Amino acid sequence: MAACTELTDDRAQEFFDSFDTVLFDCDGVIWTAKSAIPGAQETLKKLRDLGKHVIFITNNSTKSRIQYAKRFTDFGLGKVSVNDIFCTAYAAAHYLKETLKFEGKVYLIGESGLEEELKLHNISYTGPGPDPVVGTQQDWLQIPLDPEVKAVVVSHDIHISFVKIFKAASYLSNPSFPFIATEMDGRNHYPGTNIVKPGTGCIINAVKTAALRDPILVGKPNKYLFECIQQRHKGVVADRTLIVGDSLGTDILLGRNCGMKTLFVLSGISTLEEVRHNQASNSVEDQKRVPDFYLPSIKELGDLISKIKL
Repeated sequence: MAACTELTDDRAQEFFDSFDTVLFDCDGVIWTAKSAIPGAQETLKKLRDLGKHVIFITNNSTKSRIQYAKRFTDFGLGKVSVNDIFCTAYAAAHYLKETLKFEGKVYLIGESGLEEELKLHNISYTGPGPDPVVGTQQDWLQIPLDPEVKAVVVSHDIHISFVKIFKAASYLSNPSFPFIATEMDGRNHYPGTNIVKPGTGCIINAVKTAALRDPILVGKPNKYLFECIQQRHKGVVADRTLIVGDSLGTDILLGRNCGMKTLFVLSGISTLEEVRHNQASNSVEDQKRVPDFYLPSIKELGDLISKIKL
């Protein structure tokens, strides 16, 4: 059975001595939708003062690295270099340009973050913005497909429509066209309400079903984002890296997949009850979602630094 214990004072010295690099998820770990999580700024500073390399890694594709850097300053978290921010918008563009050596135009189901990263990688694209259903089914047969499009990238898109799925699946009928997707997050449940926000995975699954093809996923828990980090920062090695996250199925599973140390915080998506369920399960996949340690939030991580010898 995989272990998961609360990180306590008596384990602090051994814990902080065990890693050189810290990967932080953002949503639910560093900030909420409206503000930084209490203690985040102090904890990040303390870790840097310890000589730890702090890097941010997020599945949220709606923002580019530049947009994320601005959010850090807007939330009073200080200046963060874009070289220390790794989001799935960046990963999708990087995969096309650096791994596939892609040339051509992308049909994009996505938002401004992906648009900006594609531009920064000098990749042309079409597709963003509203594309509503008009006319009848017979009219849809006349929808023009751009002959320059040679790949499809699918991510979160508040303007998703039948027409967009129609176009994406039609482009993907060519088996040589890459099908890239950012992450398979299923949904977000707004705390204290019955409101559910469908996640990116809902959109990707719609295209996947229509296209009869599986996408290449670049987000957590797949290893590609961590591989991007290692390409940019040559000194980062998995067994000297800690990942801090609020999602068992993305952050903690990525850590397990890559051989990192894992710290789960209770300030976001997953719960301690889910951890205990996974611990008791006989499923190998459930066991991989059990973190090494947990804490209530990032604040307590900073508090523990005062317990160690500097």
